[in-house]
Amino acid sequence: MSLFDQILSAVGNPQQQASPDQLGGILGMAQQLGNSHGVDAGTTQMIMSTVGNYVRSSLQDKQASMGGDQVQSLVNQYGGLGNNPDAVQAVFSQDQQQQVANDLAQKTGLNAGTIQSMLPVLVPIVLNLLQSGSNTQNAQAGNPVLNTFLDSNQDGNVDLGDLMGMAGQFLGQRG
Repeated sequence: MSLFDQILSAVGNPQQQASPDQLGGILGMAQQLGNSHGVDAGTTQMIMSTVGNYVRSSLQDKQASMGGDQVQSLVNQYGGLGNNPDAVQAVFSQDQQQQVANDLAQKTGLNAGTIQSMLPVLVPIVLNLLQSGSNTQNAQAGNPVLNTFLDSNQDGNVDLGDLMGMAGQFLGQRG
């Protein structure tokens, strides 16, 4: 099942945190961040995709070294819709932050410093999206959204930029 399908399933499951309001908040925050930096929707989607890939790689490493419960705790602690530099520190080393900023600067033409200033909002957005699969009644029940995101077979079903576009279409069809 793709990541988007897992999120839609979580939206429809009252025992999971996902809701149309949560998805709308995530999309709204990403759009607001892009707009505040003069970035168009396509570039914002590409930024989300790239940041998502880096977050996935980092969380996979953390899962291998610390275990899945610790990764879920990190997602729960730092997922949000605000500016949280601690979330960036929890997910990325200083070198990884610089690598993300340089990669995105090359892809987008934005200044690496601008990208770094966006990370404290982007990383919590990604973690908030991953939190959507958390079970509201049993924290030990597992998180299918996070598990799909961390899918180690790299089957291409975890692109957050595409997911944001599909979520926007989904929410547009509901209203």
